[in-house]
Amino acid sequence: MSATWKERLARNGLAWALLLPSLLFLILFTYYPMLKTAWLSLFQADLAVPEPVFNGADNYAFLFSDPVFQKVFSNNIWFAVGTVPTSMILAFLMALFADKAMAGRTFSRVAFFYPNMVPMIAVANIWLFIYTPQYGLLAQLAQWVGRADMNLLGHPDTVMGAMIVMMIWKEAGYFMIFYLAGLQNIPKDLYESASMDGVGAWKVTTRITIPLTMPTTLFVAVVALTNAFKLVDHLWIMTKGGPDNASNLLLYHIYDTAFSFYDQGMAAAMTVVMIAVLLILSSLQFFGWDRKIHYQ
Repeated sequence: MSATWKERLARNGLAWALLLPSLLFLILFTYYPMLKTAWLSLFQADLAVPEPVFNGADNYAFLFSDPVFQKVFSNNIWFAVGTVPTSMILAFLMALFADKAMAGRTFSRVAFFYPNMVPMIAVANIWLFIYTPQYGLLAQLAQWVGRADMNLLGHPDTVMGAMIVMMIWKEAGYFMIFYLAGLQNIPKDLYESASMDGVGAWKVTTRITIPLTMPTTLFVAVVALTNAFKLVDHLWIMTKGGPDNASNLLLYHIYDTAFSFYDQGMAAAMTVVMIAVLLILSSLQFFGWDRKIHYQ
């Protein structure tokens, strides 16, 4: 029995030793902050008390009755609905185009991917210029058709759509890289056999390309969903969450609550809610698509 334990230690000891630094960083900078945040969410920790006071689930009860939180949470859901499917479809179409053997395909790949290389703050400034009333690029084009009062960022009905368009432009090229890698891993003899049998391009796409890129689609969907909840740098430059919280997103609201209103307990509770929502949605994506995925 002792010899068996020593054999296992000799066999697995080096692997655990190599993993130990990564595990320490994971514990210190991921698991410990998550547990600390979950614990802090059970306390009242704001400017009204000198020390955090345990209040149980009161923070969560207040959140779900808070109209501002409900609006922000709804904004984030609509933001995800608007950005995730559209950016994925556009990325897939761009990958199909960039995968073709044609002159200039390297240029097309770089052109599609380039928006992702631009920092988010710079992207926000570029699109702020495009959306600026009267002097912006879009306003100048609108004046040609008699629309001189276009103010997409200043109206609650249009600001979220403007944010969604900007995010799709930013992310589609990034997701295209994953689809392009998935397309290049599909055996070419499948396409050659389909061509010899006279199968049309639409059937090839729906019966071969899409099923065999489903693992990539699952990965991209999870990343896109996560990005929809974590990419909020543009709000600081463009709208500050306005007008009337019409463009406010959950992570920006958490930041505002923690560092502008200094309510760390409420910010921690919102963080826990956001993590729980992401885990639930990612799990639904994974288990919902598991039977449709072809890994071989």
